[in-house]
Amino acid sequence: MNSFSLQEINAVLQGEIVGATSCKITAPEQLEMASESEISFIGNKKYEKFWEKSKACVAVVNEDIAIEPGANRAFIKVKNADLAMSQILELFAQPTPFFSIEIHPTAIIDTTAVIGKGTKIGAGSYIGPKVTVGENTIIYPNVTILDESTIGNNTVVWSGTVIRERCHIGNDCILHPNCTIGADGFGFRPDPQKGLVKIPQIGNVIIGNNVEIGANSCVDRGKFSSTVLADGCKIDNLVQIGHNSKLGKFCIMAGNSGLAGSVTLGNGVIIGGSASIKDHTTIGDGAIVGAGSGVAANVEAGKTVLGYPAVDARDALKQWAILKRLVRDSNK
Repeated sequence: MNSFSLQEINAVLQGEIVGATSCKITAPEQLEMASESEISFIGNKKYEKFWEKSKACVAVVNEDIAIEPGANRAFIKVKNADLAMSQILELFAQPTPFFSIEIHPTAIIDTTAVIGKGTKIGAGSYIGPKVTVGENTIIYPNVTILDESTIGNNTVVWSGTVIRERCHIGNDCILHPNCTIGADGFGFRPDPQKGLVKIPQIGNVIIGNNVEIGANSCVDRGKFSSTVLADGCKIDNLVQIGHNSKLGKFCIMAGNSGLAGSVTLGNGVIIGGSASIKDHTTIGDGAIVGAGSGVAANVEAGKTVLGYPAVDARDALKQWAILKRLVRDSNK
């Protein structure tokens, strides 16, 4: 187990040490659960009240903290404790699963596939015809990558993931277990003789660089052209992205949220958990959709919407306050 002194931790963070401790730091932990040898974080002043009862010997804190660390305890003051936390977690991270050989003998790799230098492929994976995988990419056991798909350099594809034909994944991406890239979009039309007729989905999915897609999430292929996730998008678990949707750079979609077909998100859009977005809707740059909301109309850039159906967040809060008063008065 790794352990570090206060000074060794600060050599990474380059913060300001307040107080002192002789304890060796063995792990990071949240304030309420930390032991005497662990480091914790105070990223907001409202959590200052938990420090006195915490057993942590060190906390990484924002510069505006108003309390003192106490005896044999220390703070490391930084500009952004949340970002500093990511550096600490990297210090204590355990090794990723071990590959004894780069390409497992049970992996099936088509003779026309091109595999880059340093790439590792786990047991039971299938790499189809004319697939290209870049350098230093990791494909864990039981991954399926179908015909003519491409994956860039330094990407990690976890077990159970399926990348269907002609889909393209960029560099430095992470695809978590059991996500599906390029399944058919949900397209059917009623026919008096045949019932529901399936509309062929002949497009693909294009995913940029530094994109992360959570476990059991689905990105459907386009009906005509491409479903696109631009660079830096972060997709949580159990997210649905419908066919021909376009996500700009650095979008965030939280768990259980979903886009219907042909939705357009600008750059830096945030979609809260369990929110749903109607088909052919456009959400402008920097807009925020609150958790559980249902968006049925376009959202302007920079706007925050909330509710079902979603409206300006301030209006939604007023509506809820009025409704609460009405219910209260009716019970008198």
